[in-house]
Amino acid sequence: MSVRPYRDIYRRSSRQISVGPVKVGGDAPITVQSMTNTDAEDVAGTVAQIQALEQAGADIVRLSCPTVESTEALRHIVPQVNVPIVADIHFHYKRAIEAAKAGASCLRINPGNIGSQDRVREVVKAAKDYGCSIRIGVNAGSLERELLERYGEPCPEAMVESALTHAKVLEDADFHEFKISCKASDVFLAVAAYMQLAEVCDYPLHLGITEAGGLRSGTIKSSVGLGNLLWAGIGDTIRVSLSADPVEEIKVGFDILKSLGLRHRGVNVISCPSCARQQFDVIETVRVLEERLSHITTPLTVSVIGCVVNGPGEATMTDVGFTGGGRGTHQVYVNGLPDHRLKDKDIVDHLVEQVEAKAAEIEAAKAALEVDEGSEAPVAKAVNS
Repeated sequence: MSVRPYRDIYRRSSRQISVGPVKVGGDAPITVQSMTNTDAEDVAGTVAQIQALEQAGADIVRLSCPTVESTEALRHIVPQVNVPIVADIHFHYKRAIEAAKAGASCLRINPGNIGSQDRVREVVKAAKDYGCSIRIGVNAGSLERELLERYGEPCPEAMVESALTHAKVLEDADFHEFKISCKASDVFLAVAAYMQLAEVCDYPLHLGITEAGGLRSGTIKSSVGLGNLLWAGIGDTIRVSLSADPVEEIKVGFDILKSLGLRHRGVNVISCPSCARQQFDVIETVRVLEERLSHITTPLTVSVIGCVVNGPGEATMTDVGFTGGGRGTHQVYVNGLPDHRLKDKDIVDHLVEQVEAKAAEIEAAKAALEVDEGSEAPVAKAVNS
C-alpha cells in the first residue's frame, strides 16, 4: 500500500484569475491580503497604511468604499501604491461602478446586500469594461432573507447556495474573473462551508474567518480554521481578520502559510519555551531577535534553543542555529554545522549579524542563478515572494 508523504499538501485544482498584476488560483502562490481601517477619503493616511502593508509583504489590499467621495479618492490612492486595490462594496452598487472607473483591480460585492440581480449585472458590466475581477463575498451574518427563511439559520448549505446562485449570475453574463469567499465568525461553520463549496466549483477561493477577534484570540481562530482548509489543499488567497493593526494580519497570514510550507517569506524562528535547563534568557532573546529580524524578507530558518538537549538536533535543520551551553559559552551553527562559540554578551547582535549575512548570501546566489538562467527580474517576482 502506498503511503502519502506526511508533508505533502495537494492543492485543489482551481481556475486562475487576475487581481491587477497578481494571479490568484491555479498554480499561483497563495496570496496574503489585508484591509485598511482608515477613511478612504483621507488619501494621505490611507496611502501610508497601504504602504505599511506593502512593506509587511501584502500581495493585495482592500479598502472600504461606502461613499461617492471614497470612490473618488481611489483615483488618487491607486497611483501612489504598488499593490492591487480591492474596493469593498456594500449596499450601493453604484459605488462598485465608480470604483471600477477609478482604478480598483477588484470589486468585492456581498450578494446579501448588493441588491437585485440586475444591479449585479451592472457591476459585472463595469468590471468587464475596466478590467476588474470580482469577489463574491458571502457572509454568514448577512445572508439573503429568503435563504434564512428556508434554512432557518446560517448554515453551510445556505452559504454555498448563496455563492453558487450569484456565481451563476456572473457566468450567465459571460464573466469568469471572480473568486468566492464563504466567511463566518464560527470556525466550524466557515470550514464546513468552504469544504462544501470546494467540492462543487473550481473557482478560486478567498479564505477567512471573519470577525475572528483580537490579536491573540483572532490569530488562534484563524490558524485553526485556515490551517485546516489549507492543509486539505483548499484556498488560493487568505485574509486574517483581526481587531488589531492590519500589518499584524499580514504577519499572521504569512506565519500560517510558513507553518504549512506553502509560502516562505522572512525568518522562521524555531525556539524552545524555556525551562530550568536554559543557559540564557530564551524568551527575551527571541522577543528582541524577532523584532530585529523583521526587516528580512529572504526565507530562512533560525533555531534558538536554551540547552543541549534539543539544540544541536534542531540546529542541523536550520540556516543559523544557537544552542545554550554551560558557563555562559554557547554554540553557533551555520548551515546545520557547528561553526563557532559565543559568550553571553551580545547574543542578539551577533545572531542578527549572522542572519543578515546568510540572507545576503542567499540573495546573491539567487540573483546569480537568475542571470544565468535568463529568468525574470526580481522585481517581477517580488509579488509572490
